[in-house]
Amino acid sequence: MRIIPAIDIINGKCVRLTKGDYTTEIVYNKDPLEVAKQYEGHGIQYLHIVDLDGARSNKIYNYKILEKIASKTNLKIDFGGGIKSEGDVKIAFSSGADQITGGSIAIKNRALFLDWLKEYGSDKIILGADANNEKIAISGWKEESDEEVIPFIKKYKEKGIKYVISTDIAKDGMLIGPSFELYKRILKEVPDINLIASGGISKLDELPKLAELGCEGVIIGKAIYENRISLKELENYILSS
Repeated sequence: MRIIPAIDIINGKCVRLTKGDYTTEIVYNKDPLEVAKQYEGHGIQYLHIVDLDGARSNKIYNYKILEKIASKTNLKIDFGGGIKSEGDVKIAFSSGADQITGGSIAIKNRALFLDWLKEYGSDKIILGADANNEKIAISGWKEESDEEVIPFIKKYKEKGIKYVISTDIAKDGMLIGPSFELYKRILKEVPDINLIASGGISKLDELPKLAELGCEGVIIGKAIYENRISLKELENYILSS
């Protein structure tokens, strides 16, 4: 299972929110590159960058930070937040993203999202399936759609999607553990999907449980910043896996 630390960005700084609420913003570091280099220095190979400014606006916003991290580290980066047009996709990839995540666009403009899937391929496009009460949330989690998370993933799997990031918003930033039961049901009902768990990770022993369920990756954010899981522990986990 891949270990994928998260860097969420507002105004060029590393922040964390609770349940996606922008009023709960806490700044943990003013230099995302410094954080990314710390991750790389502990044997981590992957990074999840979320452009929170972009997520609540109509376009990609923090691509210069993506470019800086991509050019000064060897991390494989997936980038999401505010990607709503073909121009945004091109900016993200030209700035160094290895993959992009589309969430809102997969609800609001399915045809365009499927065009990206066709043009760039299933190894480059990740489906963002972030849910509140198992209903897909969009627009920086400010809106809730009528789409239920498992049928939503299933439909896109049939269209060729291979990678899915699913965040249980109720757990995000809460440090209360991930949604094991939800992920178990997703993997049972949508077999062979590369599911990346996100939200609620609070301690190291949750990681092998997610791996046992069959999750392909796990995104860890606040637990690192709050020293619930140390980078040394993650380094040792990666080496022993």
